[in-house]
Formats: sequence, C-alpha cells, structure tokens
Amino acid sequence: MEHEIKTIGLLTSGGDAPGMNAAVRAVTRAAIFHGIKVKAIYRGYKGLIKGEVEEFHSENVSGIIGRGGTILRSARSEKFRTPEGRAAAYETIKREEIDALVVIGGDGTFTGAKTFTKEYNIPIVGVPGTVDNDLWGTDSTIGYDTALNTIMDCVDKIRDTATSHERIFFIEVMGRDAGFLALNSAIAGGAEAAIIPERKTAEEQIEAFIGHGLRKSKNSSIVLVAEHTFPGDAQGLADILVKNHPEYDVRVTILGHLQRGGSPTAYDRILASRMGVAAVNALLEDQRSVMIGLVNDEIVYVPFSKAIKKDKDVKPDSVAALQILAI
Repeated sequence: MEHEIKTIGLLTSGGDAPGMNAAVRAVTRAAIFHGIKVKAIYRGYKGLIKGEVEEFHSENVSGIIGRGGTILRSARSEKFRTPEGRAAAYETIKREEIDALVVIGGDGTFTGAKTFTKEYNIPIVGVPGTVDNDLWGTDSTIGYDTALNTIMDCVDKIRDTATSHERIFFIEVMGRDAGFLALNSAIAGGAEAAIIPERKTAEEQIEAFIGHGLRKSKNSSIVLVAEHTFPGDAQGLADILVKNHPEYDVRVTILGHLQRGGSPTAYDRILASRMGVAAVNALLEDQRSVMIGLVNDEIVYVPFSKAIKKDKDVKPDSVAALQILAI
C-alpha cells in the first residue's frame, strides 16, 4: 500500500436505506478484524465538517443488523459542496488521524466523495445504499430489496380496495429518475402497468395502458408510477386519465417515506454485510475512488466516475413480461 491505513472513517449520507446498519456493522467489524481503528462520523458530510466523530468498537454495532435506518444518522450538506466546507471536513480528518473513508450512500454521496478525494488525496471507498437501485455497476443496491417488498405488501392491500370498489389505483413509488421500483413492484404485485421514466412519455404509457391493460373482463386496475414522472407525478397522470376517460373511478396513493423504513430483508442484510467487508478489503488493496458492486453474485470495484455518470437501464425483458402478464 502507498500509505498504511491505521484508522478508517465511516459515515452514511443521503437518504436512509434498510441495510445501512448492517453495512456499518460489517465495515466496523472487518476493520477491527484487520487491526484497524474505526472512527464513526455522525450525520454524514455535515458531521464530518462539524467534527461529530466517535471511535467505534465491536460492541457499538452489536444487535443492529436487523434495524432499519442508520444509527450514524444522515443529513444533506450544502456546505460540503463548497471548497470551504470540504476544507473544514479535511481538518476533522487530520485531527482525528483518519487515513481513509468508507462512505455509505447513493449518487450524491459518491459525487461528493469523488471531489473530496481529488482535492485531498484521501482514499475513499463507497458502499451503495439507496432504495432507488439507480447506481451503475451493481445488480442491486442496499435497501432496494426491502423497499420492493414493502411496496409489494402495500400493493396487495390496495388491490383489495380496488377490486371491492372497481377502481383504478395509481400508486406512486420512489425512484427519482429510475423505474426499477415501479417496474419490479408492478410485476411482483400483479399490477396492470408501470409508468417509468425510461420508456416513452408518460402520456403514451397511459394510452398504452388504456388500450392494453383495461378490458371488459377487468373491473379494477393497479398502476405503479415512478415519482417525478412528468407531468405531475401520479396525481397528474390520474388527472389526465380522468379528463380523457371520465367513465373510470380513479384514486391515487403516494407511499412516500414508508418505502424507506422497516427491518431489512435477509437479502439486504447479506448484501450489506458482503459489501461492508469488501470495502475494507478494497482499502487494504490500495483501492480508492471506487464503489463496491455486486455483479452475477461476485464483488466488483466500480470507479465513482462510472457509477455516478453511466445510466443504469431497466431490463427490456422485464418491461415485456409486465405487458404480457397484464392481459
């Protein structure tokens, strides 16, 4: 290694995701296993700037593998986007004698890490924790599977009402610019359609749904909508449907932050544990500016520049499968 790593700083940043605690546990214990100290940083980059740091031992992460959220807390930091903010963060790193960072988060977290490591030459490895599953270079991100299961459970319950009252329900889920949650929860929940940003315009998808997904034999329907879908998210699309087809009884449900909460699934616990251990191994191998990914069940190192810049597309066969199964 270019520099011996004696102390690792560890933080979670951005939106919380189920499984982050499992990753915190894995990084902490893997580091201790290799004789490396762990300095936990509270409230992400904001806490790094303010110096909210505590040394972690094995007992600090005992019993957290099944807890949702993050015990390290999380916060957005506009100040870290500025040179002055990053300079203050580096002062904390020097004062705490931190030799490398492991950051758990998503696109914004890794964008900040990429800039920071260029300016101050500190090794940083990222662990992908985001329910959106929108990072290129990994088959799944920590929290995605749990969110998917949460949505599926909600869809199952909403369908009871949709069937009883012969209604069309538009269910808005997270995903920002990615349709993974909407598409795959639609398949898992037996929905009739998913409106996602990767395929055509929202209006075209609505018309395709009307032409393909509604028949005389179906008295109710479920449509999953990725948030920020133009125009006006799920409510805007429902308004368009009511305007063009007033004969339908339409309702909207926005799941919101419900999707982020809850105990992580077994898959997310295992994924987070493997990635946390891999992050420490990556630093021991003198890796920097990389995200830990999982491709075909194998750990890979993905440069930040690719993880945050390349678009991760939904699988065409999944789109086709939903259309076929909705008849």
